Amino acid sequence: MRPKLTLLSDEIIARILEEAYELLRCPGIKVQNEEARQLLAEAGAIMYPENNVVGIPAALVHKAMESVPREFYLYDYDGNPVVHYGGDSVHFDPGSSGITILNPETLEHDTTETEHLLRLIKVAEQIPQYDAQSTAVICHDVPKDIQDSYRLYLALLYSKKPIVTGAFTNKTVQEMIDMLALFAGSPEASRAKPRAIFDVCPAPPLIWSNFGAGNLIALARAGIPAEIVSVPLAGAAAPVTMLGTVTQHTAEVFAGIVIHQLAHPGSPIVWGGAAAIFDMKKGATPMGAIETAMLDCSYAQVAKTLGMPTHTYLGATDSKLVDAQAGLESGITAMVGALSGINMISGSGMLDFLACHSAEKLVIDAEGIAMAKRMVKGVQQHTDTLATGFYDDKINFKGGDFLKQKITMKLFREEQHLPSDIIDRNSTRAWKEAGSLDAFGRARFRVKELLASYRRPELDPDQMARLRSYMLDLAQKAGVEELPRLEDHELA
Repeated sequence: MRPKLTLLSDEIIARILEEAYELLRCPGIKVQNEEARQLLAEAGAIMYPENNVVGIPAALVHKAMESVPREFYLYDYDGNPVVHYGGDSVHFDPGSSGITILNPETLEHDTTETEHLLRLIKVAEQIPQYDAQSTAVICHDVPKDIQDSYRLYLALLYSKKPIVTGAFTNKTVQEMIDMLALFAGSPEASRAKPRAIFDVCPAPPLIWSNFGAGNLIALARAGIPAEIVSVPLAGAAAPVTMLGTVTQHTAEVFAGIVIHQLAHPGSPIVWGGAAAIFDMKKGATPMGAIETAMLDCSYAQVAKTLGMPTHTYLGATDSKLVDAQAGLESGITAMVGALSGINMISGSGMLDFLACHSAEKLVIDAEGIAMAKRMVKGVQQHTDTLATGFYDDKINFKGGDFLKQKITMKLFREEQHLPSDIIDRNSTRAWKEAGSLDAFGRARFRVKELLASYRRPELDPDQMARLRSYMLDLAQKAGVEELPRLEDHELA
């Protein structure tokens, strides 16, 4: 009785796959990484060396798909399987790689630094709706050469949850893989119970860049899960039609899977993305548009036809403030993602086309996530009869009797999601007595509570020492003698 949203017929999916295979053959995929081209050439792909284009036969895709795991887990610090990639499991994490943060006092978009990432990690750590952390924002107070590794470093020190992360160079992805192995105790331990998954992005249309393909190869050989985040823009960097965009997305993901599985068959990989329309009126890439959500639902349906784990970017907004537009766009798209059975839905907390993050929005979005998860549970039958068993032989129309029944007290928590005080269900009088706050005002207060109640997780001192030593060495090689003092942010 679980509700499920699907937009594509079996016939259309078959045509999408057929045309994706054709795109892989001609015009082919531009592969800008030499090692990836060599792997493809050795496997029998058609090489066009004059422009680094590779024609990938359908047979290579079929072989790669045979070795891809259909499910796997991400683990928390204590070794518990927390995030299930596969089937219709649904999980949420905050959006990643923001470059500004909404200042709740001034409502300005401030450039992000260490204190802002720690603020987001501390809030997300205490909200059960977030199954994983993310390396949510760039820390501009450290050199660019170590920003990828530094974000992972902070997440490992301040959280026990699984982590959704990523790297923007081939150098830093290897550093981050090394950090995970160092923290886990060995590369084998990191592979056996992966703590993190890495987003890896092709460049539309039909391009795998040097660092994108290089990331795939490094992650595959390390056994660290990869999440392909294809970002076709319908009408600009992809066909204007939804079906055309989904077909291009399919070809880009197929190409990534082939490269990944050629590097190491059997390594875990996810069919993901952040597809969007291109707004012809504003020249923008709206993540809150319903068509963007429809694209994501559609490509996830294609992936599920193939039995693949899934990911998407939904639950975000294009608004610059945590306002009615933010709630509208974030809530609707989070619900679409959940009803589509997408395994990991990234984007919560994000504003301004994924450029800006907000701890207050994380708190509000958690309520929308809880509603979406309740919706996915569907309508369930808890009693032998549907209604007749709640009545006795006496006709009583006075009301109130149902509150007295033991079955009401037993079942109401299973039937009803009880929101936090972020959601106002008070009388007008009680609302005024509480300060007449709107949702953002209540979220500001809740963030302050969460920051005050946060306690650093108890981690093995030897692990922390190894990690700090490694990160400091990276920093010194990047030209700085000291990292930002984390102790300065303990009471932030």
